[in-house]
Amino acid sequence: MTTFDERESAFENKFAHDEEMKFRAVARRNKLLGLWAAELLGKSGEDANTYALEVVKADFEEPGHEDVVRKVAADLGDIADADTIRAKMDELLLVAKAQLVKEV
Repeated sequence: MTTFDERESAFENKFAHDEEMKFRAVARRNKLLGLWAAELLGKSGEDANTYALEVVKADFEEPGHEDVVRKVAADLGDIADADTIRAKMDELLLVAKAQLVKEV
């Protein structure tokens, strides 16, 4: 294997790793968002965890995160608007990334 081939392979591996970490961070963020929303809805324990998983699954409906915003906004109603949910998502993405870094 030439040096060029080794560098190409290293870049491909780094790209794959980075994409996996992005996916995991977004999934973790969605779970954290679901737990936050569940608390606002008065859910706790297993009900909160079940709701958080529903939020994670909602992200697979379409590309981007608007499907998650729509689901949580519909569930929360007047408790929180879409802009509040988006701001919370931004905040929780940082938390999710920090948690993943600690796990590695």
